[in-house]
Amino acid sequence: MRLKEGIQTFLNGALADPVVQILSKNSQLTKTQLETLLIDVLADSIEGKQLKYDEKARLRLTKAKISRGSFNRTLKQSKENVIKSIYTVLLLGYLGIFESTTLDPYLEIANKLHEYVEAFKDTPSSGKELKNHSKVIEIIREELETSLKKLSSSSESIV
Repeated sequence: MRLKEGIQTFLNGALADPVVQILSKNSQLTKTQLETLLIDVLADSIEGKQLKYDEKARLRLTKAKISRGSFNRTLKQSKENVIKSIYTVLLLGYLGIFESTTLDPYLEIANKLHEYVEAFKDTPSSGKELKNHSKVIEIIREELETSLKKLSSSSESIV
């Protein structure tokens, strides 16, 4: 029961994160596929052993009972979408599209995203440092969110 509460708390927090919402909205993964993929990755690492798929299916946020088969189909779809996304990036790089300056805004956002993640890793435990660090994280998050919204609503495309 503790595993389910921990994973569902993480999922709720992650899926409510404005940066995650923007990224997932513009990704090839549905919300359900993202949730399922996160459960598949998190459950085994938190538990320290491989869980059965029917156990993982019970970790979903939905109140409805999800069958092992349904969980597996969604997981398969999410993995296929991730692989297709990687192939798309490789294809565009191979064709030389990524050498174009139109990719610069995407690279800048990737760098901001990296800063955001690194800032979370180095969070102080308490005091004034924590307060200052929280302000820096909030500024990075706002910049990232603004950049992502601007880029996702842009009429320019990379090709």
